[in-house]
Amino acid sequence: MSPNSKNMEIGVIAMLRKNDNPFEIIARYGVKTAQVQNWDMTNLTESFAEKVKCDMKNDGIRLAAFWAGYTGRIVWNSAAGPATCGLVPPDLRSRRVDELKKAADFAKILGAPAIITHCGFIPENPYDPLYAETLNAIYEVARHCLDLGLDFWFEAGQETPLTLLRAIEDLRLPNLGINLDTANLILYGRGNPVDALEVFGRYVRNLHIKDGLFPVNGYCLGKEVPVGTGKADFEKIVPKLYDLGFTGELIIEREISGPQQAKDIMKAVRYIRTLVKKYKE
Repeated sequence: MSPNSKNMEIGVIAMLRKNDNPFEIIARYGVKTAQVQNWDMTNLTESFAEKVKCDMKNDGIRLAAFWAGYTGRIVWNSAAGPATCGLVPPDLRSRRVDELKKAADFAKILGAPAIITHCGFIPENPYDPLYAETLNAIYEVARHCLDLGLDFWFEAGQETPLTLLRAIEDLRLPNLGINLDTANLILYGRGNPVDALEVFGRYVRNLHIKDGLFPVNGYCLGKEVPVGTGKADFEKIVPKLYDLGFTGELIIEREISGPQQAKDIMKAVRYIRTLVKKYKE
């Protein structure tokens, strides 16, 4: 284990909605950090950013990063996903580049260190014209972030680990990193997070602590399940992060709603906290 690794801080996803303060709820989970997520483009104003900053301060929550969504049709599976997700689809690319730049401007006001997003199903063939087109779009957004003093982190899982590594190497920007969602590689049938850390671990800056099962047919996404009950092997992930010298946040994500979501998040916080303490020692 790396003796210089600081504690991995546990946090929770906070979804931004008008007339709502998600940080009150997050504070009840006993954590002090959040990754803020936004899908409503009308939220990206200076006045709303100031409100969010005030809410975070009042509830004692530190901002880990800003997760930036975008508009247009999105299908979260491996069949229709390549034509609808991220910056890959040509018909949606230009407007999403603009939206992600606005998100970066918003994140700068918030004081976030980085924005995160799904760039989509980046083509595995580097000689596919769509690969270069997609990287040009990512470069435009990431360069805008760099000019603002922000990092740009890929949400991993829709592309293979090797493809993501290649994209980062080909972009050659100093502010690139990865938000590793521990379930996405499984849900999309792309691999598993333990092996992925062998490929791109040095670029991982944040994690989504999430769990899931592999897909059982070629058209549907795998099933998300409570942390500790799926195929993400946290008993191996946590010590591997220490070996890599990881110093980022472990952000709990449970993509359901209602009382069960709160119960599952609390269980995940306790479970991951126990693992972090165990391997820290």
